[in-house]
Amino acid sequence: MLLAIDIGNTNIEFGVFSGKEMIASFRLGTNRDITSDEVGLFTSQFFQESGLDRHDIDDIIIASVVPQVMYSITNAVKKYFYNKVPLVVGDNLPFPIENLYDNPKDVGADRLVAAIAAYHKYGGPLIVVDFGTATTFDAISQSGQYLGGAIFPGIKISMDALFSNTAKLPRVELVRPDRVIGTNTVTSMQSGAIYGYVGAVKNIVHEMSLELGGNPKVVATGGLAKMVGDETNLFIAIDRTLTLDGLYLIYNQNA
Repeated sequence: MLLAIDIGNTNIEFGVFSGKEMIASFRLGTNRDITSDEVGLFTSQFFQESGLDRHDIDDIIIASVVPQVMYSITNAVKKYFYNKVPLVVGDNLPFPIENLYDNPKDVGADRLVAAIAAYHKYGGPLIVVDFGTATTFDAISQSGQYLGGAIFPGIKISMDALFSNTAKLPRVELVRPDRVIGTNTVTSMQSGAIYGYVGAVKNIVHEMSLELGGNPKVVATGGLAKMVGDETNLFIAIDRTLTLDGLYLIYNQNA
């Protein structure tokens, strides 16, 4: 079995693969001060409650955009998975994709891994929209090249900034109000957040589509993908396991 770990700014996601099938997954909130024992004990508890045996893990593959937690994660897997040395994409494992960024090392590992999985599953040309801490838009060519993309503040970051930098605006739940014209502060903020954010996503996808030649496929992933998907018909798929699937593909291609 393979343990795939995606370390993002908000969450650390774990996926257990048996053959081609992901048989279990779980997540931890990303805490830059987390210790290797905290990671190991939580992982051990999950394996036990899922009826899985850590001895059955043959390899471990990691993608990370948070260098501060890599020491704890790598030490946890060595300690709790019987001295397994993890494979780290972009470090001791190459990305099997042609990267046309001006400086290829500037692209987050999660963006490349998701691009690899999306191209494998859906073909190109393609736009991958990842609704994470930041919302990223990544363009993949017809032949599978990573072309670049756009980075936009995530909706939660935007709302936190609004709350933190104004005296009277409250924190509000991210739900779509019935009308765009809000009749109180809460619904006005919800309207601006939801409709404004969806509008920004639509416009960025539209402009990127024109540059890609007209009609690329658009795939969404990440925590708020369903919320945006409910408000638009942009996406051919909402694929919540895209990055973990990409790690499995990279592992197989390098096995």
